[in-house]
Amino acid sequence: MSSASSASGGARPYGANRGEPSAETPESYGVYRDQWGIPHLRASDELRLVQAQGRVTAFDRAWQLEVERHRAEGSSASFLGADAVTWDRFARQSRLADTARRCYEAMEAGDPGTAAWVRAYVDGVNEGLAAGAARDERFARTGLAPSPWEPWVPLAVWIATHILFAGFATKLWRERVARALGDEAVTLFATDGPGTAGSNGWLVPGDRTTTGSAIIAGDPHRFIEDPGVYQQIRLSCPDYDVLGLAVPGVPGVGHFGHTGTAAWAITNAMSDYQDLYVERLRRGDDGTVLALGADGAWEPVSRHTETITVAGGEDVEVEVLETPRGPVIVHADGDLGADAHADADGHADGSTQTLSLRYPPRVRLDLGFAALPALLRARTVADIDRALDGWAEPVNVVHAADSEGGLLHRVAGAVPMRHRTNRLRPVPAWDPQYAWQGWAPTPAEPVQGFAVMANARGIASPLGVEFAPPHRADRIRELLSGSADWTPKAMADVHRDTYLASAAPLLALLPGLADLTPAARDLRTRLLAWDRHMAADSTDATVFSAFRGATVRRFAADPVFEGLWGAPPGPAVFHPWLYLVPKIGYALEGLLTTSLVPGLDRAAHVRAALEETAAAGTPDTPWSQVHRLTPWQAVPDQEATDWPGLGGDHDCVNATSTVPGFTDLTARASAARYVWDLARREDSLWAVPLGADGVTGSPHHRDQLPLWAQCELVPVVTDWARLTKESI
Repeated sequence: MSSASSASGGARPYGANRGEPSAETPESYGVYRDQWGIPHLRASDELRLVQAQGRVTAFDRAWQLEVERHRAEGSSASFLGADAVTWDRFARQSRLADTARRCYEAMEAGDPGTAAWVRAYVDGVNEGLAAGAARDERFARTGLAPSPWEPWVPLAVWIATHILFAGFATKLWRERVARALGDEAVTLFATDGPGTAGSNGWLVPGDRTTTGSAIIAGDPHRFIEDPGVYQQIRLSCPDYDVLGLAVPGVPGVGHFGHTGTAAWAITNAMSDYQDLYVERLRRGDDGTVLALGADGAWEPVSRHTETITVAGGEDVEVEVLETPRGPVIVHADGDLGADAHADADGHADGSTQTLSLRYPPRVRLDLGFAALPALLRARTVADIDRALDGWAEPVNVVHAADSEGGLLHRVAGAVPMRHRTNRLRPVPAWDPQYAWQGWAPTPAEPVQGFAVMANARGIASPLGVEFAPPHRADRIRELLSGSADWTPKAMADVHRDTYLASAAPLLALLPGLADLTPAARDLRTRLLAWDRHMAADSTDATVFSAFRGATVRRFAADPVFEGLWGAPPGPAVFHPWLYLVPKIGYALEGLLTTSLVPGLDRAAHVRAALEETAAAGTPDTPWSQVHRLTPWQAVPDQEATDWPGLGGDHDCVNATSTVPGFTDLTARASAARYVWDLARREDSLWAVPLGADGVTGSPHHRDQLPLWAQCELVPVVTDWARLTKESI
């Protein structure tokens, strides 16, 4: 056992008691790099290979790994300061690290082979952390010293990355809407908003390609982070040779991969699989806490306190409660001395409700990690399909293809069966009709023509409530239908498309406006003549965004929405889902046509917004000058960065999201782009927003950024002779 492993919380060597080979010498694997610094790893067996993945990831991204570990443990404020307390409190109250520990212990007992594989990755991380930290000045700047990982940490990173992925906080918003506008308006603002991760994906069968083999392409949409949330990597051993996009801190390549003869990719299925329960709690004189159960009895609640250490500030004590439904993540006014109140329908008063979160990994004690090594070993679509039967979280729509012509389009993940109301809003914990009743089947359907996934209604419809508008999916189908001779390189034309179909309903109101000033009439003429492309060099796109933003703000100021004004209630970690202006910005298309708010004078607001925009003048500013990338950084660069301007918009295939009515800047866009060629893997292409190296100022930290900004892709390299071996 290495000294780093020995210090990692008692983790035993991954080969212990199994007759498995141990990886004591660096010679057991090799690290190679292509011209973009992307790691290609080759090892003599699977365990040595995943150890190498952990080691090279720690070398390239030690800062990122430690930030993610601390976020999963709820201890990031210890070096990031008071701004991180909100997240740390949520991480502790929702019991992310404890859930990861329990899932790992269950995996050790029931699937020791996968547990050994995860331990080998952690051994590699611990071997590489010190050298990786020495490369990155952010450790010294913040006073953070890397600590050895325990075997469950990759599971914790996975949970923390995806706990808000399905957007359960939207249920808090719907509750607020129902109280302000009535129950019939509960889904009034339904749309793919900024707090939800989306994606594009498409599968072109072999009869529409130049080679006769399938092509899979697409891009996941997430908040852009520095370092990036996806890591380009290649993993090769005698059992397999796989390239794909890994999540740093997690072994394997779960979401996007190509094994040489088979490939897969995913998008967010927009399924609803996490529930909020309104809890009635009582505190006894002895400090115990009780929750009202479904049988009318008061049940014991697990309770303890934890302390968040805050750099430069006072420690924060957090009370951690867990009912039989799940961890309590919202306390009723912070006072457990009184019950939460509920109305006649059983719904809690939004100002006093105590809420617990029920989420599948904590219920099942299974994150589906057995699928990760199984995917690496896949040779056919059938292999991928079998591996994904064990997938748990997040719930995804999957495309897969193989070199023999096999195609797959399915949903993978764990979705509980329960009352429909559970999907819409918080439900009373004491009512048995809202209990979970097993697990829903995951749909699949044959691939007929092009298969497209873009978070819209479709194969996953039975499992969700809110989906993306159909614009991206429809546009991808339209573009793909324009050719029967697709090549991997041509897929960049689909990635970069900037047509904004969602502009149509707003523009459709312009011809009917009367009594406009001359300037507003001129602006109307200009907007109606616009080609509706949010192209980087388009000045019309800039003007449209200004007009749209003014419309959103005027809608938000209408007294009909008065009950939704003001700062959102509850913990700040949920606020991105609860502000009125962004909600209107993303739901504008529906609000322009809905009958659910009869008091809303749409024409008057649109007219006023047009006049406002015209009066402000329409400077010829290209869209890319105002639509600039603003990635999240745990610690901002010490020197200012000139982030690039971008084309696209939220409902474009090139999905670079603004927040209409608030900002034209974008923090959410393609976190990676990929094209998997099933005829010749070496003709595949990919790109990430920044680069392969997570260390600021290193040669490969941002070398892909200019290409990514233009929706260009870099070639996948498979020839070992074209790679440079690295000393390890």
